[in-house]
Amino acid sequence: MILHYITRPLFYLKNKHLTQRQFFLLLSFIVGLFSALAACFLKWLIHIIEIILTQQFDRTEEHWLYLIYPIVGIVLTVLFVKYVVHDDISHGITKILFALSRKQGHLQKHNCWSSVIASSLTIGFGGSVGAESPIVLTGSAIGSNLGSLFKLEHRALMLLVGCGASGAIAGIFKAPIAGVVFTLEVLMVDLTMASLLPLLIASLTATCTAYALTGMGAMFEFHMNESFAIRQIPSTILLGIGCGLLSLYFTRVTNRVENFFRRINQIWIRIAIGGTLLAFLIFLFPPLYGEGYNTINVVLNASNPSDFNALLNNSIFYGESHNLLLFIGAIILLKAFASTATNASGGCGGLFAPSLFLGCLGGLFFSAVWNDFHILHTELPNHNYALLGMAGIMSGVFHAPLTGVFLIAELTGGYDLFIPLMIVSTASYLVIHIFEPHSIYAMRLARHGDLLTHNTDQSVLTLMSLDAVIDKTIPRLAPEMDLGQIVKIVSDKSQDDFAVTDGEGMLLGIINLHAIRLYIFRNELYHEFVAAQLMQKPASLLYTDDTMQSVMDKFQETDADVLPVVKSDQTFVGFISRAKAYGLYRQLVIDFSQE
Repeated sequence: MILHYITRPLFYLKNKHLTQRQFFLLLSFIVGLFSALAACFLKWLIHIIEIILTQQFDRTEEHWLYLIYPIVGIVLTVLFVKYVVHDDISHGITKILFALSRKQGHLQKHNCWSSVIASSLTIGFGGSVGAESPIVLTGSAIGSNLGSLFKLEHRALMLLVGCGASGAIAGIFKAPIAGVVFTLEVLMVDLTMASLLPLLIASLTATCTAYALTGMGAMFEFHMNESFAIRQIPSTILLGIGCGLLSLYFTRVTNRVENFFRRINQIWIRIAIGGTLLAFLIFLFPPLYGEGYNTINVVLNASNPSDFNALLNNSIFYGESHNLLLFIGAIILLKAFASTATNASGGCGGLFAPSLFLGCLGGLFFSAVWNDFHILHTELPNHNYALLGMAGIMSGVFHAPLTGVFLIAELTGGYDLFIPLMIVSTASYLVIHIFEPHSIYAMRLARHGDLLTHNTDQSVLTLMSLDAVIDKTIPRLAPEMDLGQIVKIVSDKSQDDFAVTDGEGMLLGIINLHAIRLYIFRNELYHEFVAAQLMQKPASLLYTDDTMQSVMDKFQETDADVLPVVKSDQTFVGFISRAKAYGLYRQLVIDFSQE
């Protein structure tokens, strides 16, 4: 009923007063608004839960409750997902990428709210992940479902998904430019004038909403005490290379730990192993608790080296400042295990915050080691290099150098460091791209050919559906049918190729009418030959799990006009004609190119 009163004026405007273009811009504004509201609510909810659970902790002592909270958060999240959501809500950005490439932008309705609740439980209780991926999924789902409500065509729906993602990033980080750039770089939405304006509207609306609700200040306070100098270029490049290698380490560890947990079928065993590992790591290294933004603020706002000792608060190493660098190094190596254990054991969260956290401590570690060994006889400002490290890891893990540059600049107000931010981000991206051609979000889809990219040809093939070009109506022939029966069946058909299948539907061969033309017109042979004698082996087989790229490659290799499609067990499904596949391809290229 409430939804009816909200949407009724929109339907009226759509049908009476606004052009299609104007109405779409209005929808992008609404998507940006609600994405920001969801982002602010999620941040508030996480903060409230964390305050309630940890405000009584004495920073000079370790706390055994760190061994309990993370497991409780994961259990609550699993119960919520299992009994309320009834759907998998992990890997939020990967789900968006899959929806864009295979579902024409359609996301489930529950994604508008389920990730907000689940991630607040996970992170508030200490899960070592971030809220950004869940809120990006939430914003994208808002855009998707709003577009579906007004029955928008699929390209408009996909753009509204991008508007939701832009609004979510802009709303949670107060970073309008990063919101737009993220959508273009990570979600692979094409940059055209038709797409740029809605993304900008959603992003700006979300940022202004966040300003109104949480104030005008940047997310992290940063005061640059020392400007960037030319003599720091070598160290900046080395930091970028280091960030690229650290991003590779983070990505590889994340995938391997995920694969380990994926082989465990029992959810409660996964919770026991993952939750115990996470709790143990947080107990030893409390900065791993939650998003880690408090740690980032400590690093960026430290006015003298002794302020970094606050990183030891609540740990068993409190007061051992001489071990601080080892403490930071251990956290850098263990962060990937903590984050992956959180998600793989049933928690809900993303990798934005872990990447920022890892980059901040990585940059601090780099500058501290550099200064301790007096490399090149130059002193590096710890604050600046912590900031640069954030951009480097963001660029490397997500394969998004522009997002890394603009997000860190907007998050901290560190616009005076644009040049070193660009150097570090570029170097990090170039290094990791040598080893991993796809981001941590995209690699799962890329393996199965489900990734939408900025390559028009590849994107069109990804958007094409194999099922859409399969002709399943062509009659099948039994191997014992004689030529007379075959002629009777095929005489009124326009096709030239027919499948011969056994009683279980298994493909035995195909009969091409051109190949048996000499027999068709000789009535005396109608009872002399059966299908099993007339059939031939197909030039190649297509499988239902083949990508369209593979299908096109097989047509090109065989020069066939028609190829049969079978399941993995050789059960016949139908035929794909070369003309139909290429016709759909050409039409999608035209649609894809139109602004």
